[in-house]
Amino acid sequence: MRNQILALFLAVFAGSAIAQPNLKKLWVSDTSLAVPESVLFDDKEKCLWVSCIDGKPGEADGKGHIAQLRTDGRIIDREWLSGFNAPKGMAKSGNNLYVADLTELVIINIGNRKIEQKIAVEGASFLNDVSVDENGIVYISDSNTGKVHVYKNGSMTTFLEKLERPNGLLCIGSDLLVLASGVLYKTGQDKLLIKLAEGMDKSTDGIERVKEGEYVVSCWSGVIYYVTEKGKATQMLNTRPAKSNTADIGYDPIGKTVFVPTFFKKNVTAYKLEF
Repeated sequence: MRNQILALFLAVFAGSAIAQPNLKKLWVSDTSLAVPESVLFDDKEKCLWVSCIDGKPGEADGKGHIAQLRTDGRIIDREWLSGFNAPKGMAKSGNNLYVADLTELVIINIGNRKIEQKIAVEGASFLNDVSVDENGIVYISDSNTGKVHVYKNGSMTTFLEKLERPNGLLCIGSDLLVLASGVLYKTGQDKLLIKLAEGMDKSTDGIERVKEGEYVVSCWSGVIYYVTEKGKATQMLNTRPAKSNTADIGYDPIGKTVFVPTFFKKNVTAYKLEF
């Protein structure tokens, strides 16, 4: 009986160990990307959009651009579209690509390969991420001012304020998820903040949903977490010893692949999410 109990314990322990999320490196692109800050997986176009700052993150130098990569890391066009300052987070809705570019929301028509609009955000100084909800409403975070702005019906207004360096945004249905200095919040049109997880590195950057209530969260300093529906944040990757950043990630839900822009290392690294 004792041996049977021991065997059962070991089986349960082994099962729980296997269930722990981890990241397995798949590939690394070449190092010709000019300070890649954000990656967006595009299932329709079967590609990766990569925002490249190509300069200092807070300078309006006109050097920024968007690169296009294949989903295996091969570069299609290093400078698919130029005309940006310090482009960071991106989102897609329909045939439009939305980019947070320092003090402006930039709207790109992908089919025409053309910038359709540049919308100035009053008082902004470091727009960092963007997300679009199911109704086409656009949310943009400004890390320096502690605000989240909303663009709706041709008008830009402030949605949230007094946050601690808000960055990553993710719209899910009528909810908006916000990463702010190591904490993951959820809010809605009532603007009430509900804390979903905390205790992560304060440089929280990108967020992608894996399944209902569970997310992959990246931190610019070089850490990636898996966040469960109970709010537990498990570290899956730490590239700080290699001095490699893990900025605003992209995610392929079918291939369960996390795409990581490495900023100063000038490449995109792909990982398989395993359990």
